[in-house]
Amino acid sequence: MTEVDATDARILLALTEDPRASVMALSQRLGLARNTVQTRLARLESNGALAPLDQRIRPEALGYRLGAYMSVQVAQRSLAEVSDALALLPEVLEVTGLSGVTDLLVHVVAVDADHLWRITEAVLAIPGVQRLDTALAMRRFVDRRVTPLLERATGGSPD
Repeated sequence: MTEVDATDARILLALTEDPRASVMALSQRLGLARNTVQTRLARLESNGALAPLDQRIRPEALGYRLGAYMSVQVAQRSLAEVSDALALLPEVLEVTGLSGVTDLLVHVVAVDADHLWRITEAVLAIPGVQRLDTALAMRRFVDRRVTPLLERATGGSPD
């Protein structure tokens, strides 16, 4: 993934303010050529700087009102296999490798407590998983955000 420069950050910041803005609207708003905006957006998409659209959809809207984080300890030589197996579970939203005692932090969603129990059993059944602890997400205080970082990257200051 290539780094985002100040112009890229301005384009991305404008998109956060109006996600449906057309290339032409962005070019007019930012005072950039349409081709410049279009080329930069294509590059940002192809190099992974723009996350997939499905990350904007809240699981709660799909009936998954219970969120949890699983701290998973894995047999070290099994990290790739365990990660691949976790990716096959639809309720697994994200898997992050960590340093320290916990090897993986797994963000999952469930319909209810019984569903979370079944997900936990499925994770424990994956070969290479040695132990897991589950913590319920009670409330989100700060949503995932990058706007303050984009503002900083454009030379502005985050709020």
